[in-house]
Amino acid sequence: MPGGRLTQQERQQIALGLADGLAYAEIARRLDRPTSTITREVMRNGGPASYRADLAHRATERRTHRRRPAAPREAAAPPQAHGRDPEAMREYEELFTTVLIGSGTPAMMARVLACLTLTDSGSLNAAELVQRLQVSPASISKAITFLESQGLVRRERDERRRERYVVDDDVWYQSMIASAKALLQVIAIARQGVGVLGPGTPAAARLENIARFLDYVSESTTRAAEQARAILSTPSNSAANEPTSTASGSADPTSADPT
Repeated sequence: MPGGRLTQQERQQIALGLADGLAYAEIARRLDRPTSTITREVMRNGGPASYRADLAHRATERRTHRRRPAAPREAAAPPQAHGRDPEAMREYEELFTTVLIGSGTPAMMARVLACLTLTDSGSLNAAELVQRLQVSPASISKAITFLESQGLVRRERDERRRERYVVDDDVWYQSMIASAKALLQVIAIARQGVGVLGPGTPAAARLENIARFLDYVSESTTRAAEQARAILSTPSNSAANEPTSTASGSADPTSADPT
């Protein structure tokens, strides 16, 4: 399997594969590259819908020129537990971070979230994050503030009264609930605008449709999160029961008119 950076010709093949609707694994097989390499390349350069070979190649060249000589990050990496392969872990953490960035999470916030998620304890303090990620304490503080606002991390104190940042099994539930609550603010301001613009006017009708749509999405998101949490947190429920429970409790888009 070839190593090193992707060539411009390989990037053109990736772009062609995406245009043909090929999966990352199939593109990787054709190029004799790891699937993680293709996934990281695409997500780092706009995602499958926006990937362009020429722009991706120039972006990589710019990143290469900007890099300063430094000690390899692997030298600061902590020992791996459970017999894990350090190189595989490093590559997976980079891939996980790249996918988070592709989903809309800012880069530093994605690095911190990935680092916490892939730690067995799910908990690190600021000094540990600084050491692992080789960034400034200010960068960690800013990232944690953002992640906390999204419900993705929480703070707690250890026995020495040091602040620790935690992700746990409820992290995505809390994030979904926070997202649904954030929509309520948009709904309220949209409905307020109906009165300002005048009921019956085209702009007011547009705002009312926005409010109704987001109201439906917020309610459905909250209900789905609650159901998933209840199902997945009950050990006695078998995997065979999950689709039935989910399907019977999920919202039917045809039962309400979001617009």
